[in-house]
Amino acid sequence: MSRITRKEFTKLLKGFFAATGLTAVGAPIVAFFFPADLSETPSEPVLVAPESELPVGAGKTVRFGRYPALVINTEEGLKAYSAVCTHFACICKWDPDINQIVCPCHEGYFDPLDGHVISGPPPTPLETLPVKVVEGEIFVGGAE
Repeated sequence: MSRITRKEFTKLLKGFFAATGLTAVGAPIVAFFFPADLSETPSEPVLVAPESELPVGAGKTVRFGRYPALVINTEEGLKAYSAVCTHFACICKWDPDINQIVCPCHEGYFDPLDGHVISGPPPTPLETLPVKVVEGEIFVGGAE
């Protein structure tokens, strides 16, 4: 049975930390040059909830293909957006207390009526999704 020397152990440890550091630095660089495809959406409408379960002022996040969708019942009617923030692809949430869509990662705020950026670092508005009510059921996606 061969034993590992102190020098060999130190070399191994240095190699491990070097590989970890390179991965920590390299992964974001690769992600920058090869961004995730956020367009993977279902071709058929997705059921959100019965209309009675989403009163005015309420919002709901639903699975919508690979990424979630956010459906909000505003005073002006139902609005739906991709819940993926346009800054760093964090998942946005509906905050009924301030009546805004919020990205918790970097304090981005979006308007619930059209998805435009109110404040924060997001460069563009949220992607708008079609939403409709069919026989008392709310659906998001599909043809408008």
